[in-house]
Amino acid sequence: MSKINIEFTLFSAFYSPLISTMTGGFLKEEGLDFEYTVSAPGVTAITALDNGTADVVQSTLSQGFNTLNKGGVPACVHFAQINEMDGFFLTGRDADPAFSWDKLEGAEVLVHHGGQPMTMFKYACYKGGVDINKIKIIDAGNGSEMDKAYRAGTGQYIHQQGPAPQQLEADGVGHVVTALGPTIGPCGFSSLAAKPEWLKTDEAKAFTRAYIKTRNYMNDTPAAEIARAEKPLFPNIDEAVLADCIGTYQKMGVWTRHIDITDAGYEAMLDIFEYDGMLKTRYAYDQVCAKPPIV
Repeated sequence: MSKINIEFTLFSAFYSPLISTMTGGFLKEEGLDFEYTVSAPGVTAITALDNGTADVVQSTLSQGFNTLNKGGVPACVHFAQINEMDGFFLTGRDADPAFSWDKLEGAEVLVHHGGQPMTMFKYACYKGGVDINKIKIIDAGNGSEMDKAYRAGTGQYIHQQGPAPQQLEADGVGHVVTALGPTIGPCGFSSLAAKPEWLKTDEAKAFTRAYIKTRNYMNDTPAAEIARAEKPLFPNIDEAVLADCIGTYQKMGVWTRHIDITDAGYEAMLDIFEYDGMLKTRYAYDQVCAKPPIV
């Protein structure tokens, strides 16, 4: 049985289409054994492609933008979509069914300061009609440190990926007031990346077949069933919370059936990063992306 190594830049239920290739048994069906790792905080999984410790990684198109901005040529390509929408939520201290973005003005908000999450937060504020300069943004560290700080009483709102917000809600610490995805709109938020030479291998074709099956599974299977299979990889998250999170993402439509990174999704990411002044120019699709292996 062939073996592939997978690395996640961030590990959360938002990346369930990649997680479920493993927990749903789809890689095994294609004759692939696997191991997975998670990058250290602040380190991109692209590093694992560069040093040869991973074959396929969870990443984002903006990693390609960063390399191109520095005058380099990306050594890897993004070949399949994971999420076609931002997967972060805002959680507040109180339930607020009538939440509007202008309520953030004057409030203390713990915002995830990783490169892309911050850029997306800025764009969400822009789309939501709020002056970000009027928000008291707090940098409390990485995701785990942010969660601890909020639970200890810091801030009025916190910006997190699922299932952390749903777990806060289940623990009575906060209430999810909005999701960024619908405010920002569809975009090529996160993707699978690999070296071009790996994409020519039989392993890459087998992986792609498994991933196509997983995309359908994510749309056709009840959230509770997906969560039950994934639960061993989320020891600190209640299974009901995990199911709630997965069901929320299903309703949001973040996991489309197709696996291609679309032109529209790519252009939307250029718009978002251009708004934040993070692009030297609007790079062509084929400077960052490639089509999935033909299976």
